[in-house]
Amino acid sequence: MRWSDIVEFVPILLQGAGMSIFITVSCLILSTALGLVWALLKMSRHAPLRRAATTLINVVRGLPMLVLLFYIYFVLPSIHIQLSALQASIVGLAFGYSTYVAEIIRSGIESVDQGQYEAAQSIGMGRIKTMTRVILPQAVKVALPPYSNTLVSMLKDSSLASTITVSEMTRQGTLIAAATFQNLTVYTLVAIGYLAMSLPMMSVTRALERRFGKHTVK
Repeated sequence: MRWSDIVEFVPILLQGAGMSIFITVSCLILSTALGLVWALLKMSRHAPLRRAATTLINVVRGLPMLVLLFYIYFVLPSIHIQLSALQASIVGLAFGYSTYVAEIIRSGIESVDQGQYEAAQSIGMGRIKTMTRVILPQAVKVALPPYSNTLVSMLKDSSLASTITVSEMTRQGTLIAAATFQNLTVYTLVAIGYLAMSLPMMSVTRALERRFGKHTVK
């Protein structure tokens, strides 16, 4: 491992790290929105909606993330839905992780005491207002530790985007290694890069667990 190699490789890998962060943040936003929808559908009063949401969650969680990415990138064009590699990676990862986020949100909502619903309704709050003003703020405290842990997983799984040619950090490392044969140097730098991004988030997760207590998804 030579210092000159490190100096040459790091700027390229940093560009890839920026793409990894972009994919992770985009996935986080989209998966949270979708996860909230799936969670509310799974808790719906209407049995068909509950069954549909439960089936969707179980099916998607039973598939590897890599298969979801391949399906969206390679199969959807056959039915005239064309996405770029970056778009497919974000949509695929977000769709997959939305099912995990849904269970985290559902667990948080169900952890709120039933008396909170009854108290809110007794002062004239409707179902939507009760959910947004009373239930969700309390559910967030329960959901934060596992939610932040999921964010770490999203960051690590952003490396899967390299399989469909997205130039994130793993892809950039692979290209450098193929061109220079400096496998030890390149992949050590890639590993250090992921650790530099994930370890602070893991520290935040531990802090949240200490603050709010450890909760498991049902």
